[in-house]
Amino acid sequence: MSRVIIRLLLTLLFLCPILAHSQLEDIDLKELVAGAQEWAEENLDTNVLDALPELDRQKAQKFLRDLQKQFQGEYVINLAALRETANTILPLLESHEETRPYAVWLRPRLDYLKIADEFLITIPPPKVEPGEPAKPIPNPGPIQQRAVWIKEVERRPWPPAASNHVARLKTVFIAEKVPPELVWLAEVESSFDARARSPVGAAGLFQLMPDTAKRFGLSLWPRDQRLQPEPSARASAQYLKLLYERFKDWRLALAAYNSGEGTVQKLLERRNARSFDDIAVYLPAETQMFVPKIEAVLLRREGIKLAGLVTPRD
Repeated sequence: MSRVIIRLLLTLLFLCPILAHSQLEDIDLKELVAGAQEWAEENLDTNVLDALPELDRQKAQKFLRDLQKQFQGEYVINLAALRETANTILPLLESHEETRPYAVWLRPRLDYLKIADEFLITIPPPKVEPGEPAKPIPNPGPIQQRAVWIKEVERRPWPPAASNHVARLKTVFIAEKVPPELVWLAEVESSFDARARSPVGAAGLFQLMPDTAKRFGLSLWPRDQRLQPEPSARASAQYLKLLYERFKDWRLALAAYNSGEGTVQKLLERRNARSFDDIAVYLPAETQMFVPKIEAVLLRREGIKLAGLVTPRD
């Protein structure tokens, strides 16, 4: 398939309604896990992978489906099984212009697979009585997650592209009355590389889905404003502000940014909970790590925790 046709398919994709984790309002976690494979098959933009040779394409398609399934699954530990494959798939995605946005998206998410592998080693399996079936390794608690992520990023340098964006994007966040330190969300989402595109359609520095982008006034046609730093930052800041006003807590707001407002709200209600820590181990696996990773990055870059963020005033 020619590059022109592939790019046309990508353009048309922007105009299609896409169901994704950031827009799920009515969600039951077990139902989501059960249907994740079917969902991935329906939503993965496999046309982009046509640039790869057939065998490589098949490997990449399977990996991306498996990754999305485990990201939305219950258990963090299950991501560890994908680490070796991810390190094989990444060079394939980097080797073609059409698939490089996927590679940009995947690279910062290798952290999740690495940390899951560490938890697989350090968390003891539950005791099983003779004759009982094996039990899954439990999810690490939020305190354990925060400690591991702080250690993981404590000496990490700035992403190469960050110096081109941080100062001016902080100005955008301040204008939207959102703590400017939260621009570092872009490190976790895209390593400050606007080319990043997820296989389910999120794009840009802040990985906005098409519906979310349009909700906050961005245009996807004829030019996708999610790929422009300032408009993307403005929409992201507006969404974060809305989520914080709803949940009154930055950990919960960021969990909702990643997994959907409905996911967080339903868990709070079901567990009669008030805080992120109360529901953390019940969130989708990606979200369980997304929030503490952001907090660790903020501590590394700004020396501040989420609880210490201050809303800008006029």
